[in-house]
Amino acid sequence: MKVTAQDIILRPIVTEKSMEGMQEKKYTFKVAKSANKIEIARAIESLFGVKVAKVHTMNCKGRYVRQGATAGYKPDWKKAIVTLKEDSKGIEFFENMF
Repeated sequence: MKVTAQDIILRPIVTEKSMEGMQEKKYTFKVAKSANKIEIARAIESLFGVKVAKVHTMNCKGRYVRQGATAGYKPDWKKAIVTLKEDSKGIEFFENMF
């Protein structure tokens, strides 16, 4: 099965903390659980045309939710914080948020 960049990068994460990281050229994304740091860096470079310096990943546990008598856990997911090189341009999607 061939994996594309769109299969690896699922969506951007837009929070107050992720917006603060933009000044340091750090961008946060929800990624596929099976993706590793090298695949994530290549996917970001091909999708947005930027140069990646570092990738930090973390596995996030799904939180407990309840609706009436029914209870369970949301699915686990993976988050990646991507740091761009100093000479690289910013990611246009995040830059237009301000």
